[in-house]
Amino acid sequence: MALYIVVAGGAALAALLAIASAIGAWEYFRIARATGQTPMEDVGIAAAGIIPLVVHARFLGIQVPAVPIAAVAFVAILGLAIWRRGVEGRPLGAAATTIVGALYTGGMLSFGYALRYHPYAFADAQLGSFKVASGALLLMLPMLVTWASDTGAYAVGRMIGRRKLIPSVSPGKTVEGAIGGMVASVIVAWAFGDLVLRNSAQLGFKWFPWGTIAFGVVISVAAQIGDLFESLIKREAGMKDSSRILPGHGGILDRLDSMFFVLPVSFLMVQWLLTWVPPR
Repeated sequence: MALYIVVAGGAALAALLAIASAIGAWEYFRIARATGQTPMEDVGIAAAGIIPLVVHARFLGIQVPAVPIAAVAFVAILGLAIWRRGVEGRPLGAAATTIVGALYTGGMLSFGYALRYHPYAFADAQLGSFKVASGALLLMLPMLVTWASDTGAYAVGRMIGRRKLIPSVSPGKTVEGAIGGMVASVIVAWAFGDLVLRNSAQLGFKWFPWGTIAFGVVISVAAQIGDLFESLIKREAGMKDSSRILPGHGGILDRLDSMFFVLPVSFLMVQWLLTWVPPR
């Protein structure tokens, strides 16, 4: 279903990102509460869900003054913290936690929409007898590279992992696994970029192969940091899962922890490295 929505794009993708952001924000505030923070959940959840919709509106050509709106929202959250919490209710911590929760979820996931509608990916790609939006392939790239990083890190860590990476945060992760994740990411970035993006959408990375290698390594590092960050905040809260909203899989944060970091980093890397290239 998620893959279909990535291909479809538009309002469906914006709605998916908004729902995931709102649920992720709820989980984040749940974790924050367990650490003694006092976030304003209703405000933060609403803000997280609205951010992808604002991005969608801008890509539709609707003139949404995003920066002034963000400034007003920032001031409004500070004012609400004072009004709702007062001196004894730790208003500074409430405001900070609320803002961070909204940006961590809605702000980060919105970069997925920006990737889907990157200006270089304006034409349809030809995959055999099927036409797919080039932007959909561009968004699939960091998703697949992240999956490769997770799989490679797990497999290599189980087989030859000896040295712990950061045992105080995630005891199961190893240095060898982290390196294995990077290698797997580079392989998938290379294969997908060369066989699919280049041949189907005439898109590729500058300075081949170094641009492709850099993309794979950086995305793997971002994915692993995202995973470690979520493990860190859950460990601080004494929680195993962010929620039980996905039976057997934990919560949205547990499923998308890497993507929160990967999507904005991918957007920056694409802005720097992406170019038009002829098919081989």
